[in-house]
Amino acid sequence: MPILDPFASDPLVDGRQSVRALEIRRGVERLLIELGAACLPELSLASGRRADMTALFPGGDIWIVEIKSSIEDLRADRKWPDYRTHCDRLFFATHEGVPADLFPANCGFLLADAFGAAMLRDAPEHRLAAATRKAVTLRFARAAALRLSTAERAGYTVINPIE
Repeated sequence: MPILDPFASDPLVDGRQSVRALEIRRGVERLLIELGAACLPELSLASGRRADMTALFPGGDIWIVEIKSSIEDLRADRKWPDYRTHCDRLFFATHEGVPADLFPANCGFLLADAFGAAMLRDAPEHRLAAATRKAVTLRFARAAALRLSTAERAGYTVINPIE
């Protein structure tokens, strides 16, 4: 299923996420943008996994945020340790209805709603090797450019936030 579906009522929603997960994602994205990051949801990684939110900072740092909308969502997920090999910092994000003490202590923790997020625990840094950083950054750039061109071809007006 494509990330952008120009024929959907909202082409930025691809149907894989619950409404609650999308609200958490929105709040997380707002926080990351405040911190200076460019954000890309649902980034496919070289391992075949798909990161819920990837953030690329001006200095090249890469963060991945794994969004968990329920206790069941967290307990069912055994793939999250793989994300460490694709980022400098790994975070979990959830809403106030999911107990914070269920999340791994060796990851950052964000509490979010549809309007914002708070960093309750910073993530430990584990710097990527230069070759891995380049590969993830190129994957991020290509995915962002392809999504942008898809949105433009679908008739959406796209502005350049850097200008």
